[in-house]
Amino acid sequence: MIERQIVQQRIREFEVQEYLEKSIGKIGHSHTKIQRTPLGDKVIIFASRPGLIIGRQGQNIKALTKTLKNKFKLENPQIEINEVENVNLDAKIVAENIAGSLERFGPQRFKGIGYRVMTDIMDAKALGVEILISGKIPGSRARTWRFYKGYLKKCGDIATTGVDTSYAIAQLKSGIVGIRVKIMPPTTKLPYHIELIKEEETVVEETKEKDEKLEEVKVETKERIDDKEKDAKKAEAKKKK
Repeated sequence: MIERQIVQQRIREFEVQEYLEKSIGKIGHSHTKIQRTPLGDKVIIFASRPGLIIGRQGQNIKALTKTLKNKFKLENPQIEINEVENVNLDAKIVAENIAGSLERFGPQRFKGIGYRVMTDIMDAKALGVEILISGKIPGSRARTWRFYKGYLKKCGDIATTGVDTSYAIAQLKSGIVGIRVKIMPPTTKLPYHIELIKEEETVVEETKEKDEKLEEVKVETKERIDDKEKDAKKAEAKKKK
């Protein structure tokens, strides 16, 4: 029963995510999280431009709340909108921005758009970035253009968990252009990353008993040295006689 509930919840989250991408994907939508609370379902939307999602006097939020309640059967949905801290490190927003720029300025300026976006991502201290633009640009023959810079993992567990990947499409007069963006953020921890930790020096305080024993040992050794010197002097005096 618990497994079925978890699967149903994941399917509903995917459906809500897909609906939000179609409805508000063009205005900086990154991703969505759904949390169960005692008061109902809490929908957290991460976006680059929260003002456009909210609308004037919250009209868009009210309409979106009503849709989520009626269409997806969410219990008392409460929508919360969080602004993305760094837009240039979010692959979903970057891919949508590239698609919007291609639709606005046309396919002839795709190189300038690709290099500009790549520079902005690296200036945001990303470890690496790769942008693939596929379609009939700039001519009538379809091909793929690749923009890359920095270090980017292509295999292993880090390639799936530590690299942010997203896709988007741009509808142009020549046809549909596909855009794939991969970003390795600075927070990714590589398996061979080593940090050296300096050990703190521990000072051991000597007790009074140890000090007294050391003094006794010093006195005994001094007495022995004095006795040996006296014996040596007596031996030399006998030899002289």
